[in-house]
Amino acid sequence: MEEKLLTNRKNGMAVLLLTLALHILAVVALIYGAARGRGILVGAGLLWLCLGWIMFLGLKVLKPQEALVLTLFGKYIGTLKGEGFYFVNPFCSSVNPAAKTKLNQSGDVDSSKGSSLTAVIAASGTQAQLETANKKVSLKIMTLNNSRQKVNDCLGNPVEIGIAVMWRVVDTAKAVFNVDNYKEYLSLQCDSALRNIVRIYPYDVAQNVDTTGDGVADEGSLRGSSEVVAQRIRDEIQSKVAEAGLEIIEARITYLAYAPEIAAVMLQRQQASAIIDARKMIVDGAVGMVEMALDRLKENNVVELDEERKAAMVSNLLVVLCGNQNAQPVVNSGSLY
Repeated sequence: MEEKLLTNRKNGMAVLLLTLALHILAVVALIYGAARGRGILVGAGLLWLCLGWIMFLGLKVLKPQEALVLTLFGKYIGTLKGEGFYFVNPFCSSVNPAAKTKLNQSGDVDSSKGSSLTAVIAASGTQAQLETANKKVSLKIMTLNNSRQKVNDCLGNPVEIGIAVMWRVVDTAKAVFNVDNYKEYLSLQCDSALRNIVRIYPYDVAQNVDTTGDGVADEGSLRGSSEVVAQRIRDEIQSKVAEAGLEIIEARITYLAYAPEIAAVMLQRQQASAIIDARKMIVDGAVGMVEMALDRLKENNVVELDEERKAAMVSNLLVVLCGNQNAQPVVNSGSLY
């Protein structure tokens, strides 16, 4: 389905003024014909007053970043784009299957409040009000926030993840006719793409895991490679919704955490890893300080220590430097040995 733009229909104001003038003329003809006994004038005036209101059905008003998909007896005839006052065939009907679909997103068209076009027809003191349902397609950039999903990563750990997808309609004909409801279709494809990509990555860096598909283990992870993961999610969604006339501008990870059932265990694991890394750094520093102390004592000839005393000194220094609490020294006021 190819989109057809109707660009030569911005004559709504002229048609409105002409129709109102014809209504006034029909009233004058009716009064004059009744007074003069002219049946032709009376019949023409009544005919126009009965059928002339149909012209008002062809008047369409569009605001910026809105479009209207039109069909005539089931056949697609074109799309109105751009702000303006349009006049189309009064028997045309607008189509938007997603008009009443409200997702958890911003910038959506409020379909609960239909735009109304009121035509006042003076005939025997009565008034008629014509309302057209809001079937406009929004061309604005919208943000879709799907609910958080629980997905197993490549290691089988359940994680909860949420994404925000910025999207817009670029082809109204495809959006309306190629899928049943383009908003629900987009939401479903976002969930599917999110699951497909998350299953490739571990939550944190893991060994012997290939996330790029080149057969070589890498350090990709959901937590450390969020930009890469978001880009892959965006490309995955775009490949699925291109036939629906939608463009995915950007996808961002808005929430990422372990599932509650394993969050406490994984926190202990992270704490243990942090403690091991800290201990390793402390031991490396303590060994360096002990080596420096022994070298300085030897260079300055402060004291001569045999191997046994060196071992005792190293042990004492390591206990002092690596201990969690302050050492309680024992002072020997006697001889060295």
